[in-house]
Amino acid sequence: MPRPTAAQFFYGSATVVISALALLLLFRTESGIGVAVVGTVALALGLLVAMVLPTRTRPARPATAPPTAARTHRTIEDIEIAAARREHIGEHSLHR
Repeated sequence: MPRPTAAQFFYGSATVVISALALLLLFRTESGIGVAVVGTVALALGLLVAMVLPTRTRPARPATAPPTAARTHRTIEDIEIAAARREHIGEHSLHR
């Protein structure tokens, strides 16, 4: 079961609060049963709004290219360049 998004929480909660206030003002109920019915209807409306709101779907990850085959041999120039880089790793840039 997917988790609800922040928008679903917000719109559902706002619907519950606004519809509960509107129904209480509209019907002017003062009895405990009337308030319970209004609360139940408001919760049902909030749930309906949250469920109807479209969920965010995560885009499919693009297929990555398979890793290229590792070079089986290295030229002497590659080895010399790598060795020169290793020598300069700890040095300050002004000492070159």
